[in-house]
Amino acid sequence: MEKIKIRFKKLHSSAQVPVYKSDGAAAFDIYSVEDKVLKPGETALISTGISIELKEGYCLQLWDRSGLGAKGIHRFAGLIDSDYRGEIKVVLHNSSDTEYKIEKGDRVIQASIVPVMQADFEESSELSETSRGSGGFHSTGKK
Repeated sequence: MEKIKIRFKKLHSSAQVPVYKSDGAAAFDIYSVEDKVLKPGETALISTGISIELKEGYCLQLWDRSGLGAKGIHRFAGLIDSDYRGEIKVVLHNSSDTEYKIEKGDRVIQASIVPVMQADFEESSELSETSRGSGGFHSTGKK
């Protein structure tokens, strides 16, 4: 698997190095540097204590950890641009009906480094035809 060098900076004394948990992992884990109880229906910003330096042409996409998602803890927002150098903070939402306790050192998010392509937008009065056309939700069927 191809690897690129990514520099990161610890902004907090208890910040941890991001870690891939298996050789085939597409995403690495990022850890909390704070304790927080998420009440049912609550959305909160969780500090990770790190900032990252991405090369131009890449972004960092943040994704739910499956174990948290199964408990109703989901991330809102989730894209870090290559020119951002501030702390990575994770927006987590508790969609369950029970409190969820995050402790310092818990893995709270997984992140993938993804190549980016920018568009050169060109206005047009016509777009090419496709078999789907303007069909929206369920236009291709449910099964």
